[in-house]
Amino acid sequence: MEKKIWANSCDSHLMEPFELFRENLTPEQADRMPRAVRDEDGQFETIYVDGQEFRRKVPFAKRPMVDPQTGLGVVDRAPGQNDMRLRLKDLNQEGVWGELVYTSIGMWMHSMRDPLLMLAGCQVINDWAIEYQRFSPRYVCTAMIPTLSVETAVSEVERTADMGFKIAMLPTSPTVDGPNWHRDDWHPLWGMMAETGMHVGFHAGSDPHEADTFNGTYHGGPGGHLMNYYEASFHMQMAAAKLVASGVFDRHPTLKCVVSEGGATWVPFMADRLDEAYRQHVNQVWPKFKRLPSEYLFENVYASFQHDRSAPQALAAMGYQNVCWGSDYPHLEGTFGHTQKTLHELVADLTPAQRERITKGAFQELFPHVPPAPEDGTELPEDV
Repeated sequence: MEKKIWANSCDSHLMEPFELFRENLTPEQADRMPRAVRDEDGQFETIYVDGQEFRRKVPFAKRPMVDPQTGLGVVDRAPGQNDMRLRLKDLNQEGVWGELVYTSIGMWMHSMRDPLLMLAGCQVINDWAIEYQRFSPRYVCTAMIPTLSVETAVSEVERTADMGFKIAMLPTSPTVDGPNWHRDDWHPLWGMMAETGMHVGFHAGSDPHEADTFNGTYHGGPGGHLMNYYEASFHMQMAAAKLVASGVFDRHPTLKCVVSEGGATWVPFMADRLDEAYRQHVNQVWPKFKRLPSEYLFENVYASFQHDRSAPQALAAMGYQNVCWGSDYPHLEGTFGHTQKTLHELVADLTPAQRERITKGAFQELFPHVPPAPEDGTELPEDV
């Protein structure tokens, strides 16, 4: 029996209860909140968001009972996904200590079109999610931030920081067609986040959509799902690049950004490309920085991976220290049921210091209020 590896997760999720909006908003408001309705045959579902309809094939609708890659039985749902105490039992079983926790259906909130309605929906989710964090310091919940206006974004960052949130979830772009993250419009948001000590969290699949574009031109046909999955990672990379290139970290050096479920080796590559442009195209580059772009990228951006075999090499071979691991609990493509197998395979060839940095250290640097993870090999009671 191999020694149990304890790791912090920089990518986990809450599963919002179906009745959350019904119990906290007016019927008219609740009807416009994100919800998913599956077809009778279970193969497709429709996501309803603020009067729009998004059609997509259901992930894992025909998932086999045994994973062909691992030979392990597939667990359709983690037992503790919606129970604060039972969730700790799941985490202890898997060897996961602290969790950076995003929403699930709430990611579709970014496709809303009414700023005040989006604010109301985000506040409902945040008021619910903070109870997880109050229940156990192992849960680090992300605050959902309404981004259809700068004013609502700033006000909700300030409110949620006062509630105890440490990190704000932002979409990869604030709106479908409005000023993007690199524009001066968003200076007040970055200033408020730096002032309150809130980090930025970008997660795959948080892009804002319009129904016509999503249903009409989203990649379909042969290879469509693979292309869509890859493109989701690219959107997060571009979001991080916008913060670096527009000087956000130059103006706010204490601000940190976490990019979850997108791998890690893209960071050294992006650092090279941004430095190349900054040096070799100096007459066209604006704004100017106090340091090279790569230094901000390496110091202010943290990248979380899940199964990527190449990701540890971003630290071991490329010098990028802010590599974090994530379980994606309780999503079906996550590591629940085989977390220990996955961790042992990923970190087997690393030095103790490199292994410690990826599994525990980078997360602890971001969230020092979380108690330190147990020593490897430790077994805990079910619900500590």
